[in-house]
Amino acid sequence: MAPAASTPVPPAATLIRCHDCDLLQEMPLLPDRGSIECARCGAGLVTAKPDRLERAFVLYLTALVLLVIANSFPFLTMRVQGLEQSSHLLSGAIDLLGQGMWEVSLAVIGFVFVAPLVKIVTGLLVVGPLAYGRGFPRAEALYRLFDRLHPWAMTEIFLLGVLVAYTKLVDLATVILGPSFFAFIVLIVVMIAADASVEPSQVWERLRRSPLLPPPSPALRRRLVSCHTCSLTVALPEAADGAGAEEHVEMDCPRCGSPLHRRKPESLSRTGALLITAALLYIPANVYPVMTLQALGSGAPSTIVGGVMELIAADMWPLALIVFVASVLVPMLKLISMSWLVLATHRGSRWRLRERTLIYRMNELVGRWSMVDVFVITILVALVQLGALAQVVPGVGILAFAFVVVLTMLAALTFDPRLMWDAAGANDGP
Repeated sequence: MAPAASTPVPPAATLIRCHDCDLLQEMPLLPDRGSIECARCGAGLVTAKPDRLERAFVLYLTALVLLVIANSFPFLTMRVQGLEQSSHLLSGAIDLLGQGMWEVSLAVIGFVFVAPLVKIVTGLLVVGPLAYGRGFPRAEALYRLFDRLHPWAMTEIFLLGVLVAYTKLVDLATVILGPSFFAFIVLIVVMIAADASVEPSQVWERLRRSPLLPPPSPALRRRLVSCHTCSLTVALPEAADGAGAEEHVEMDCPRCGSPLHRRKPESLSRTGALLITAALLYIPANVYPVMTLQALGSGAPSTIVGGVMELIAADMWPLALIVFVASVLVPMLKLISMSWLVLATHRGSRWRLRERTLIYRMNELVGRWSMVDVFVITILVALVQLGALAQVVPGVGILAFAFVVVLTMLAALTFDPRLMWDAAGANDGP
C-alpha cells in the first residue's frame, strides 16, 4: 500500500491590507526599483528605491542649515519713493498676530517653519543613524511624527504665494530679493531631493521587519489590520463578547505605536461635520474682503476673486489661472466631491468604486495648495507697511478662507475610503 501523499503547506508571506479598499493581499518580492499597486483599486502599496539613506542624511543636514539662513536674513525688501520696508520669512505671520489674527498667524508659522523644521530634525535623527547601521532611541515614534507632518509642511506653496505677491507689487515699487529668498528656494529643492531619496516603507522595514505570516483562516483574516502609518499587518485581539465585537477592539501598532482599528472611528459623521462647517465658512471667505490696500489715505477692499481679476488685468494669465484653480476651484470641488463620497457611502452605492477611490486620493493630494492665498496676504502684510503712503490690512475673509482650507484637509484625513467598499459589500468588514 502506497503511503498517502503529504499535503503541501502554503509558504508564509508578508501580508498587507490596502489602506484605500482593505483588500488583503500577499506582498511579492520587491524589485530594486518600481512600485507595487493594489490589485483592486490601484492604490500604491509600497515603492522600492535604491538605498540612499546616506545621501538623504546629508540633504536633511543641508536643509537644516538652509532653514536657519532663510530665517536669519531679509527675505524681501520693497522700495518706493525713498521709503524702504524689509521683511523676513515670518514677518507677515508676526504682523498678523499683532493685528489680532492669531489663528492665521499660528497656521502660517506652523506650515512654513515648525512643520518643516520638525520634519527635517526627525529625518536627521532617524535616517542618519540607519544610514550608518545604528539605531536611535524612540526612532519609531519619531518617524511616525515624520509621516503625520508631511502634508502640513508647505514650503513650496509658500514660494508660490511669494511669486504671486511679487507680481502684485513689481509694477508699483521696486522689490528686492534678499539672501533668505534664495536660501528658501534651495531649501525647497533640497527637501524634495531628500524625500525622494527615502522610501518610508523601507525605513520602517529597517526599523523592524514585517513578519512572514501563513495564509490566514477566515476567522483570523477578519482580525488582520494594517497600520495606516507603517503598514505593519497585525491581528487585533479576539473579542470575548460575541462575533463581530472585534470591530470595536483597538490596540497600538507594535512597530510604530499608532492606534490600530479596522476603520477610522466615526469616520462619516466626523467628515460630514467638517465639510458642513467648511461649506458655511466658504461663503464669507469669498464674500468678505481678504485684504484692503490703503494708499494715501484711501483703500479698496479685495476679495479672492478680485485678486484673480487683478492678475488677469495685469496680463498675468498663468498666475491668475494657478490662483483661481488653487483658491477658488479646488476648495469648491473638494467640498462637492467629498460630500458626494460621504453621501454615496452612507447610501451603500456600488457605482464606480475604483473611480471614487481615485477622487478621494486626489482630494487628499491637492487640498493643501489652496493655502496659497493665505500666504500671499501674509507676504503683502509684511511688505506693504509704509505708513500713510501705503499699507495692506488683512480682512476677515482670509481668516474664514484659512479655516476652509484646514477643515477640508482634516475632512480628507478623517474620511475612510474603505467604508465605500464595505458599503458595497466588497469586503468582510463592517
